[in-house]
Amino acid sequence: MAAVRTRGEVIRHRLSVTAVLVILLITLAPIFWITATAFKPRNLATTMPPTVFFEPEISPFVKLFTKRSQLREPPTEEVYNAAPWWEKTVFDGGEKVVRSGRGEVQPSGYPSRFLNSLIVAITSTVLAVSMGTITAYGFSRFKVKGEDDWLFFILSTRMLPPVVVAIPMFLMYRAVGLNDTHLGLIILYTAFNLSFSVWLMKGFIDEIPKEYEDAALVDGYTRMQAFFKIVLPEAATGIAATAVFCFITAWNEYAFALIMTNRRAQTAPPFIPSQVGSGLPDWTVIAAGTFLFLLPVAIFTFLLRNHLLRGMSFGAIRK
Repeated sequence: MAAVRTRGEVIRHRLSVTAVLVILLITLAPIFWITATAFKPRNLATTMPPTVFFEPEISPFVKLFTKRSQLREPPTEEVYNAAPWWEKTVFDGGEKVVRSGRGEVQPSGYPSRFLNSLIVAITSTVLAVSMGTITAYGFSRFKVKGEDDWLFFILSTRMLPPVVVAIPMFLMYRAVGLNDTHLGLIILYTAFNLSFSVWLMKGFIDEIPKEYEDAALVDGYTRMQAFFKIVLPEAATGIAATAVFCFITAWNEYAFALIMTNRRAQTAPPFIPSQVGSGLPDWTVIAAGTFLFLLPVAIFTFLLRNHLLRGMSFGAIRK
């Protein structure tokens, strides 16, 4: 028989639901605004009051992926007719053309920066989670002399803000030739995420009963076999949750990417704001780049959502 709620419980429930909805709206409002601006015509991007209903366009994405320069006059009929259909969507706006002496379309720097972000974020996440899991297993299963001091030292690497160590790291990287390289950013992001990975994974591995491994060792498994066949499958939830947080941190990192890279290994975060320029900024292009930049994290988190939700409560109930 269902319990009857009192008037006070009903009021608290409604207030809780209202609070959650308000927080949800506040959280999703910037994402909605960026997404809407990414598909707006340029003349509607900064209107007051804001334009909510409009006919979506793909011209911001066309301009994002091609090099352009300002043109005082609209393109000639010959140039317009020879342009592909997606290029005509930009010509119809009448404000920009492709920057090329021979009139062909040239790609912008965004695709390469986006690819750099994928390479650096994925590689550093795999390394940080792998090394963090192995290190956490060692701290969890073996007695390490000065364990508390070592764990505090590992955690202390996250206590300083990036801007404090950015200049020394830049000078060191320039001396050893790692400045503006993928390897340099991968090493930096891996080291930056490693402490978080160790602490988070240690909590997950501590919750896995040692008796599972003891039984495997009695059955003839080696310690390494027990780790891969017993511990890793049980810690899959923790690994997924740790990977999500490490990936988001590496994907969104701005300060080191701005200082340590220039062109070859530059990632998307410092590249997108550089498109504002000194003239009248095209906010639709910036919004389009930001919208595409949000997609990998959203997709990655969505694919691991079940593990992530379970990981947040893993270990909350002890037997």
